[in-house]
Amino acid sequence: MILVGGEGNGLDAGQGLNGDRYIIEGKLGEGGFGVTYLAQKAQNRQRVVIKTLKDELLSDPNFARYRDRFRDEALLLSLCKHPNIVQIDNYFIDGDLPCIAMEYVAGEDLWKLVEKRGILSETEALNYIRKVGEAVIVVHEKGLLHRDIKPQNIMVRDNQDAVLIDFGLARGFIPDRTQQMSLGLTHGFAPPEQYGEIGRFAEYTDVYALAATLYYLLTKTPPTAAFMRALNHPLKPPFQINPNISDAVQRAILKGMEMDETKRPQSVEKWLAMLPQATGNWGQRGGVSPTIPSPQPAPQPVNLISAKGVDYRQLDRLLASGKWKEADEETANKMLEVAGRTEEGWLRSEDIDRFPCADLRTIDQLWVKYSNGRFGFSVQKRIYESLGGTGKDDEKIWKAFGDRVGWRVNKEWLYYNDLKFNTKAQEGHLPRMGLGVGGRFGLLRIRCGCGTLLSRRDL
Repeated sequence: MILVGGEGNGLDAGQGLNGDRYIIEGKLGEGGFGVTYLAQKAQNRQRVVIKTLKDELLSDPNFARYRDRFRDEALLLSLCKHPNIVQIDNYFIDGDLPCIAMEYVAGEDLWKLVEKRGILSETEALNYIRKVGEAVIVVHEKGLLHRDIKPQNIMVRDNQDAVLIDFGLARGFIPDRTQQMSLGLTHGFAPPEQYGEIGRFAEYTDVYALAATLYYLLTKTPPTAAFMRALNHPLKPPFQINPNISDAVQRAILKGMEMDETKRPQSVEKWLAMLPQATGNWGQRGGVSPTIPSPQPAPQPVNLISAKGVDYRQLDRLLASGKWKEADEETANKMLEVAGRTEEGWLRSEDIDRFPCADLRTIDQLWVKYSNGRFGFSVQKRIYESLGGTGKDDEKIWKAFGDRVGWRVNKEWLYYNDLKFNTKAQEGHLPRMGLGVGGRFGLLRIRCGCGTLLSRRDL
């Protein structure tokens, strides 16, 4: 942490804000419009970061617009709750200046880390990118784009966890719709569509920036700016700078940085799926440290909603007590009950197509909640789509899916009773019986049911 001088302009050390609830320690830095300060909360001496507008903007004729944008940033931050997103503590007006008090992240940003240490190992770089990618997925789920992902906006905590900061350019978007957005970008990390106020913006806009950030972490070289690439100044393949980059990572970087947005992975989930699975340990030079998983957000209560009046309290109790096999069987029974197929004992494709959204989400949310995000239809759907699954019967994808979720071992399908009914099972391992509601009748029915169910848009 480096405090910089700011005498005569801005806030002074020792100055109180918001009724002396916050006490300024010193200036941390400034950008085009904003300035950040390190401060303490008077109540408990906890450190926070205070972000506000520069003093000179008070006399700017556009001050009201800047203030509104600043307020919007505070609102956007408050909506995006994730362990790898900087958390807002408060928003207030002090005099005429709007202020955001936010979590203080002890550590340094990835740009400074790479400048100091040099090129990162692939394992370490992927650890940071995956965590930030998971955070960006939450941002997108809120209908927002970050639009300024870059190494300088990713802080690394002292425990090696990565945190996405600075939502000053974040804006809402409507997929596949031409929209107008305010200008603002960082050369090298911004995609070509961000160079114009009007264009098509979607999740692939942030995919480009994530891929460009990974490029920098593995090469210590800022990528060629998109406007230069448009003028026939090609992007140098990262392998030519760092020959230790694996083929899979190079493909993911170049695919994520396609100039034509339609050729990029259309979501962060799909781009992350291109990256190899993290293996081994990494650490600073001279030692190794294990990859530290991000803490999971507290599970939210699930409303046991049913469009057919089905009672899900028993499923809730079974999952809450960790009785995974019994819960899997209860899931199958409840799905049959919803579809009116209890006597037949299995579901047809048309039953799955017509399965009520409310019931499907209730079942899925219960599994996701009690497994801490390891199990559930939505988890399986993400894995299925990352392998190229589209709902069509494809034996190759079906086998790959079975391998990924642990239903196949050494190219052999496991019997139902050989599955792992505990949280040590692979991600997406459960539920199993509900996918085909009739696993006891053979794999073909599960295979067809899986493709139909996991292609549902409402998961």
